[in-house]
Order: sequence, then structure tokens, then C-alpha cells
Amino acid sequence: MKIKQFNDAPLAHYSYAIVSEGKMALVDPSRNPMQYYEYAEEENAKIVAVFETHPHADFVSSHLQIKEQTGAKIYVSKLLGADYKHETFDDGDTLQMENIKFSAINTPGHSPDSISIVAEAEGKTAVFTGDTLFIGDVGRPDLRESVGNMTAKRVELAKDMYHTMQNKYNHLPDVTLVYPAHGAGSLCGKNMSTDSFSTLGNERLGNWAFKNQTEEKFVEEILKDQPFIPSYFGFDVDLNKAGAQNVQVAKAGVKLELLVSKIEVGVTVVDTRSGEAYKNGHLANSINIMATTPTQKFETWLGAIIEPKEAFYLVVESISQVEEILERIAKIGYEKQLKRVITLSEDVSGKSDKLYLDDFKQNQDNYTIVDIRNNAEVAEGKIFEGAIAIPLNELREAASKIPTTKPIVVHCAGGYRSAAGSSILENELKNVKVFDLSDAIEDFS
Repeated sequence: MKIKQFNDAPLAHYSYAIVSEGKMALVDPSRNPMQYYEYAEEENAKIVAVFETHPHADFVSSHLQIKEQTGAKIYVSKLLGADYKHETFDDGDTLQMENIKFSAINTPGHSPDSISIVAEAEGKTAVFTGDTLFIGDVGRPDLRESVGNMTAKRVELAKDMYHTMQNKYNHLPDVTLVYPAHGAGSLCGKNMSTDSFSTLGNERLGNWAFKNQTEEKFVEEILKDQPFIPSYFGFDVDLNKAGAQNVQVAKAGVKLELLVSKIEVGVTVVDTRSGEAYKNGHLANSINIMATTPTQKFETWLGAIIEPKEAFYLVVESISQVEEILERIAKIGYEKQLKRVITLSEDVSGKSDKLYLDDFKQNQDNYTIVDIRNNAEVAEGKIFEGAIAIPLNELREAASKIPTTKPIVVHCAGGYRSAAGSSILENELKNVKVFDLSDAIEDFS
């Protein structure tokens, strides 16, 4: 049994290929299946099975495309109510793939329809736990209150998770390898380890969720301090339940236009260029969600700021970046609401005001400071005592609450989010100067 882990760093998403004697199974694959096809070619293996541990909220899976292109069967819980052709895989169900025996465990908690996939071969055992068991934590139970085939309130699912952790993995030995669907940085949990795998023995010793505790105490802990829920999460659950379109076909349908100087009024523009390039010239109604490096969480913030089905234009620095940016947009299923990808002409009229840092340092009372970090970050301590705290994902709706009697300075923790936040307030608050503190925040924190 050979196991390969794939890591999509911006979404902190792990997917897996399991190989035995010329056959391959996949677990929780990303939107673009090409990396799995390339690995199958490398291993001289045929993809015969795709396991989905649940309908994912934070990314779009390629399970349907893989089925259509390779003939592989998709295995999901009967509770998922999948709209595509599939095989049900629940407690007691098994699949033999050459010398590997796969079996299912229903592990509700993150979602009502979550399953863990156990793989056994040659005296070795691995369990692919999806968003149920993470390294050092468990999945959040508050994402399925209004979407999916089965909905459940957060307290209900928190109780399910308690019983899952108490009972569902007990038959597996301590040496069982644990492979989760997410790691540190994912919004599907709160205190995940940076380790990408573990053993059940280590988790039984170190993971708080395995400790001997009452259901009441467990529920209180799991519901406390969960991160925000991006707008796109429910959209992706339903999209994964239906099965997404072939990603190459979807990307090919996006229109391109070069050297644009203006667009129709009222349509949102997502500008992916650097903060400096954006401030020197941009279109009206633009939001600067930077995608200048592969590690920036562009996908998360696109799906947190732009609503599902909200039409938008996308600005890139160069046409050479189109493929990479479309790939990232497709990860969360937003390619269909993209009106077109554009580059800008040199005569775009939008400019951003430049902050004179020395003046701000010496006269902070002359500015309204807006802290757009998440609530949990603010709870750990304000950087500026008098700052107004509004999380970035709420800023478009809450901008009217910000007083406009003084110039506004927007900050986050490191400078990435404040580019988006200041551009949002430029759009929403027309009669006041808005400044981005950017990475100068490091002078204050």
C-alpha cells in the first residue's frame, strides 16, 4: 500500500492517492484532477475509486470529472444524497482494491454525512478522516445549519462529534496512520497542528477531543472561538453535492479583454495586482484582493468578500497570469460568475491616497483607525487602542458604521488584508480619505 499526500497550501487542503498493484483510489481530490492523473501515469496505475468523506465547504472537488474521464466509481455516504451516480459507502461497507481493503466509518460531527475511510493492507492501517479528525483538533460543527441534503444545528452536530470521538475509532490500533483533509490555516477547524499526519496513538494522547470529558464540556469547547464562515462555504457544499463541471471546460469559457479603461457602472471589480500597482491606478468599484504569490489566501478572501453568484470582473497584471488565477478561482467554484478577465490601460482614473506615515505616527488622534482583523485576533489585543474593529469579511455591509469626520486608516496583522479593506472603504465612503497602513503595521505591533 503506497499513500501519497497532496497539499493545496492556500486552502490548507490535503488530498490522497492510494496505490496497490496497478490500481489507485483517491480521497477528497482538489478541483483540478491533473496532478492525480500525472501521478497515476507515474505509478502505471488505473484510477478506479474516488472517496468523498463529505460534501466539502471550502473547495470544489473533482470527483465527478474524474468519474467521467476515467470511469472510476465515486463512494460517498448514503446520507449525502448525492445528485450524481455513486456507490454508497457507510458503516459495514467494504471495497477490495487488489491487496487493500477499504472500509467505511460513519463519523458525524463536522457534517451529518461525514465518513472516515479505513485502508488496511500488509498489516498496516491508515484512516482518512476528512474534516472529522484533524491533527490536534476536530472539525467545526457549525457549517451545516442551512445547506446540504441533511442540515443540523451546531449543538446537535457538536454532540454527534462527541460520540464520534468517544466511540467510532476505538476498534483501530494506536499505530493507525491518521490522514486528515486539512491542516493549520484551514477555516474548517480552529487549532490544527502544522503536522500533516499523525497516528491514532498520538492523537489519543494529545488531541483534546479524545480526552475523558463530559458531553457538555466537549460541546462548550468545540463551539468556542470558531473562525468566521466565508460566504462561499454553503455554495460549495451544494456544488459538491451536485458535482462540478469539468474544470478545463469551465476555465476555457471565461472571456478575456486587454487594455480596459472603464467598465459598466455598478459591477464589482476584483483587482489581483500588488497594493502598489492598485493604488497607482484602478477601475471604479475595485477591491484589491492580491494574488501576487502562491501562498496568499486569495481563494479564501475572494470567497469571503464576493458573494456566491455575484458577478465580477477580474484584473490581472499580465495576461500570462490568467491560467494561474483562473485555477485559483475555480477551486472555490466562482468561475461561472466571472464576467471576464481584463488587463488595464495606462489611463485608468482611479487613484488611492498615500498615507504619510510620519504624520500618522505623530498624530494618530487625527485619524479614524479601522482594525479589520478577525474577532479572535482582536480579542488577543488591539494594536491601536481606539481602533474600530470590523472583520474584513463584514466590511462591505458595515462600512456605514464608520465615522467620516476624520481620514481613515485601515490595518490588519501583516498588510495583506488591509489592501482589500482600504479599497472596500474607498468604494463605500466617498467623501473621506481612506489610507492603507499596509505592511507598515509592523512598526506598531
